[in-house]
Parts: sequence; C-alpha cells; structure tokens
Amino acid sequence: MSLKVENRRVAKALGCLSGICLIVMAALGPSTTAMALTKVKAGHLVALDMAPLFVGKESGCFEKAGLDVETIFFANPGDNNAALAGGSIDFSTNPFTLPFFAANSGVPIRVISGAGGWGIIEVIAQKKVGLKSIADIKSYAASGKPKLKIATLQGDTLELILTRTFAKAGIDTSSVELVYFNDLLAMVEAFRSGQVDILSHIKPYTTEMEVEKGAALLTTDAETWTKYSPNTVVSVLDKTLKDRPEIVKAYLEGLICAADIINKDPDKAVSLLTKGNYFRVKPEVLMQAFKSAPAPVSFIPDVESIQSVVDDLTKLGYVKGTTKASDIFRLETIKSLQK
Repeated sequence: MSLKVENRRVAKALGCLSGICLIVMAALGPSTTAMALTKVKAGHLVALDMAPLFVGKESGCFEKAGLDVETIFFANPGDNNAALAGGSIDFSTNPFTLPFFAANSGVPIRVISGAGGWGIIEVIAQKKVGLKSIADIKSYAASGKPKLKIATLQGDTLELILTRTFAKAGIDTSSVELVYFNDLLAMVEAFRSGQVDILSHIKPYTTEMEVEKGAALLTTDAETWTKYSPNTVVSVLDKTLKDRPEIVKAYLEGLICAADIINKDPDKAVSLLTKGNYFRVKPEVLMQAFKSAPAPVSFIPDVESIQSVVDDLTKLGYVKGTTKASDIFRLETIKSLQK
C-alpha cells in the first residue's frame, strides 16, 4: 500500500474531513505500513533457482506479505548453514544436501520448500571437444585420446550428477579425470579459459557458456534424477517453524508472488534481476536460462529423489549420519499455498 493510500485510510478512520487532517498526517510521519513490516534475514548463494528470492525483494512481493527481507550472500554453503544454526539469519537457501549435514550435527533444521526452479544443475562440454551427450564420453574414453578433464565439487550434487549418469551409461570414472574445485566461480573461469573439457555447474553460468561459447549441454539434474529434483531448498530452525509460523507463511507467500512474475512476465523478472545485479550475466543469458527450464517455477520438491541422492552420498562416505528426508522436511505450508 502506498503512503498516499495509507494516509487516506487513516484519515477516514479518524473521521477527518478538513484541513486538520493535514496536521494528523504530518504527525504520522513515514508510512505506517513500512513501520509494520517484520524484518527477517535470508541467507543465500547465487544460482538461478534463487531468482524468486531476488525477484521477491526487488518487486515488493515480500512487502506485500508484510516482510522486510534482508538478503545476505554467503560464498560457502557451510557458512550459510552455520549462520542459520547460530540464529544470525532466519531463512537459509542452500543446496539440499546441506540440511542433512546440519541435522546429522545436531542442528534442529527444517526444510520448508524448494528454492524455486528446476533443471538448475547442468553438465556441459567445450564446443571443440565435440561431445553431444553423456554416452559420447564413453566413446571418447575408448578412443585412446587423453583423459577428459571434468570440473566439479567433491562430495556435492555437482559430483553426484556425474557418478549417477556415468553409472547409467556404463562409464568407468577412472576413464576421466575429475578436477575438484572449492570455488564455483573458479570452476567457470577454468572452463572459460579451456583448462577443463567438461563442467558440472549451475545455471545461469552454464547457460552463459552455452550462449557465449557454444558449449554443448550433456545432461541436467532433471534428466539424471527427476523433473522436480531441486538444486537448493529453503530451511529454517524448528523453533522458527513452531513459534513464528505466520512469518514462515509470509515468506513463502513472497516467493510464490515472485514466481508468478517469473512465470508470467519473464521480461520483468529479468529486468528486476539485472537491476539488482544478482547474477552478473547478460539479460539474454538470464532469459535463456529461464526458457530452458523443464517446468515453470514452483516450490514442491521431489523428496524421494532427494533421499536417493543422499543415499548415494552416504554410500560414498560423504554423509555420516542417519538423518532421513522425512526427519527434516516440513512441506505442509508450501503445499497448502501453492496452487
């Protein structure tokens, strides 16, 4: 609600019919609506499925839901987790594996929603290599050429998408060279400069390589797992969910409002994201990233596919604990809100 509309509403409530109203309005000062907003802090990384968070902030969707959301960037998912556990942020948008790590460490974490967006993780290949599919990697390995260098993150979904697709295609991981990074931007630069042949990464940065360098898309998480397998999820502490359910609901309403903008008016969404400089890629790259999604932005993730990935991580020794998705996922509110 605008200041002007709010002032008229207050004036009517006071029965102001004369110039006295001006005095009353002056005494009210700044917008009473703005003062009524509840401040919350939302920690995040930078991936395309976090666009609803950013669009929600830039468009006023959160304000409509009664929230003043402060976005806080974390370069490291672990730091994002720690901030939520310590109470310095209220909401955390992080890779879906991180809540399991947190829960196994004793953090009373609850996943309330997907972040918003599907097919975010992509495996791409340099144009000069000539690969068109995952199956082509097997043929390449059998050709006697030097091993393909593949950039990924160890113990992460960016590695798991490779191990799962390789297993399906009958590719021995020893036939390629996995190059492990701990910096997402460094991975992109390594691919951009030709230091690696294949990149397992996230939109819109994979999209940027496809649009600007002609990189070939080999597979996505939607193809490797299921259409509604998420990249990241939204989490809160159990205390927040129990003691402040109205805040959780309002936050999800803000995300849904933003998703509606992305789905119905992607030009507006791209303009808002470009204005905020969230992804630091060209508008046409963002538009292509949205257009290539396997489904419209929504928020209910495939929990079974999530559990299967965590099971794989456990078998590989990356996850040490017994936490199951059913222990930490609380999707009742988002299911009641998403139409």
